[in-house]
Amino acid sequence: MALIAPHGGPLVNRVLEPAAAKQAAEQAGSLTCIILSPREQCDLEMIAIGAFSPLTGFMGPADFASVCRHMRLVSGAVWPIPVTLCPPDELAAKISVGQKLALLDDKKRLLGIMTVQEKYPHDKALEIPSVYRTEDEAHPGVAAVLRQGNTCLGGPVDVVCPNYEPEFPEYRLPPAKTREAFAERGWNTIAAFQTRNPIHRAHEYLTKCAQEITDGLLIHPLVGETKSDDIPADVRMECYRVLIDKYYNKDRTMLTVMPLAMRYAGPREAILHAIIRKNYGVTHFIVGRDHAGVGSYYGTYDAQKIFDQFDLPKDLGITPLKFEHSSWCNVCEGMVSAKTCPHGPETKVFLSGTKVRDMLKAGQRPPMEFSRPEVADILIRWAQGAK
Repeated sequence: MALIAPHGGPLVNRVLEPAAAKQAAEQAGSLTCIILSPREQCDLEMIAIGAFSPLTGFMGPADFASVCRHMRLVSGAVWPIPVTLCPPDELAAKISVGQKLALLDDKKRLLGIMTVQEKYPHDKALEIPSVYRTEDEAHPGVAAVLRQGNTCLGGPVDVVCPNYEPEFPEYRLPPAKTREAFAERGWNTIAAFQTRNPIHRAHEYLTKCAQEITDGLLIHPLVGETKSDDIPADVRMECYRVLIDKYYNKDRTMLTVMPLAMRYAGPREAILHAIIRKNYGVTHFIVGRDHAGVGSYYGTYDAQKIFDQFDLPKDLGITPLKFEHSSWCNVCEGMVSAKTCPHGPETKVFLSGTKVRDMLKAGQRPPMEFSRPEVADILIRWAQGAK
């Protein structure tokens, strides 16, 4: 059985071969340079390795408007969030259509070359309410768009190096490599778990439910740009590794990282996360409570309901696994959800994020029904060191 096809066509690869990369580097010395923002650097890497297939570069105006209004590219392929390059206004004013640009990272190293095919006003008044369902500047995704320039540049990219200092290089497999790994393991059906937090017992329960109905599980944490108060990626990775070592079937579990920048766009970002995982070769995608949400901007299960707007086999080709909020029930003596447990909230082990952080800073393990002790100990060391 063949692996699931990439989204919208063949798997994109915009990373130049060594000879072409050398030629591009020589050419870059005479080009106008743009230093990419952290989000743009993540997006360029995602385009380069095919994780954003079918995108081959930053979006032009037609795709931008269609994505905002209809969650589709002009081609008809589902795509929920614009992927834009928006340089500072004073620089954008000097750039013309047809020009080639050298794209640099924050240390001014050459990432790639872009051919500017289109230049257009950045319609933030369309993007922000369409994508984020709010115009509140306190929303981190809204704030990120407002910080961007007022002009967008669209066109294909040719990438010399996706990332000079990749975090966790041994776990940073691009889609072509995860697909190879799945094929080598004989996995035809794969469930992916998106996370930007340590895995607690409820998450463990969801992932193991998914393992029961698929050949394998890809734990696929996001290690791109996140909020300043999110737990650092290196701490999270230590948590994932100890958990897999002790509590998962290693023959049926795989850990790799994804270099995407969080948008905190809730429902629309859940669709984006599913499409990306399809490109990595995944067939089933776990969507839990308040997926990719922040604050109280989205309903608890809005990120699940949005999938109902699509013809899943035709439009997405990946199966969402919709899970309700899970927790330990002291009466049932196990992990449960409202679908499986008849008992009231007073029987559940539930801790707020604030309570958990207070316990960790005090050197106290949360109850084992909430978090594995090995994970708690890693987080205690981090929390106490972060005082």
